[in-house]
Order: sequence, then C-alpha cells, then structure tokens
Amino acid sequence: MRRLGVVVALSALLGMFGGVVTAGPALARGPKWQFAAAKPFTLSAAFCGFKIRVSFPVDKSFFKILKTSDGSTTFLSTGSVRVSFTNLATGKTITENSSGPSKPTVFPDGSLTVTAGGHNGIFLTPADAQRFGLPTVSVTVGRLTESVAADGTITALSLHGHVAVDVCTALS
Repeated sequence: MRRLGVVVALSALLGMFGGVVTAGPALARGPKWQFAAAKPFTLSAAFCGFKIRVSFPVDKSFFKILKTSDGSTTFLSTGSVRVSFTNLATGKTITENSSGPSKPTVFPDGSLTVTAGGHNGIFLTPADAQRFGLPTVSVTVGRLTESVAADGTITALSLHGHVAVDVCTALS
C-alpha cells in the first residue's frame, strides 16, 4: 500500500493523478517537451472509505525529462489539467484544477524529491495523512515539497500554502 501511495503521489504531482500516461511529441511547446495523456483510473476505498473514479476532462499537460551527470532524472511538468473525481457509490462528482507545475527528481538510489507549486493533487495513505496533518486525497495550492526514500516511505512533506479541496469530504 505504501508503494502504491508513493506512485500515485508522484504521478499526481506530475499533474496526471496516477493515470496511465502515453507520451507524444509536443513541438508547439518547444524542443524535448512531450504531451502527457492521462487515462482515467479508480482509487481504492482505502483512501476515502469509498471508491473514486478519477478522470481528466481537460488534459493539456506537458513534461520534459532532464538527466544529470550524477544519474538523477528530473521531470518538469506544466500545462493545463482539470481532474474530475466521482464517488462511485453516490455518483457525486467534483472537477478541480490540478495544473501544477511540478518538478520531481529521482535520484540514482531510487529516492525522490518533488517540488510543486500552484494547484496540485496529492494522495496519501491514511497513516501518512495523519502524520502530516493533510487529507488522504486533496488538491493543494502553494508550494508543496515531498521527499520519498527508495523503499517508498515519505520522509518529509511540507505545504507552504493550503488545502483547497479535501476530496473525500467534498464527495461524502
């Protein structure tokens, strides 16, 4: 579960909320930028107590991959993304901005650090949500910084901003 939470969190911070992503050229954006097409997916009830369908009615997100001499890989993410969350038990849906930008860096040892600004989605396991004082599924506004160990453990998380939407509460 912890690894799933980290993968979902990383993808969310990339502005894609963990969907399956396919890349294509984005020449209008500039050299080396690629379009990131996110696919809808379902979050398990472990996050909110009910299953949530996550879809992308607006997805104009782009990413660029940068490699460094020390073996680290940085992903730059920008663009326009709107995410719809649907409570599968009630059918209630909300749609939120999650355009970022974000900058995850994966280090050679498998650990990573993410810095994000603007509107970003984040998914946390219930234990991590309690530990960091944030909802399990939310959209945040402001600077978000997260460090994750190679084993998937979130070692640090700070938000210099606020939670714009507690998704679980909004869909309850």
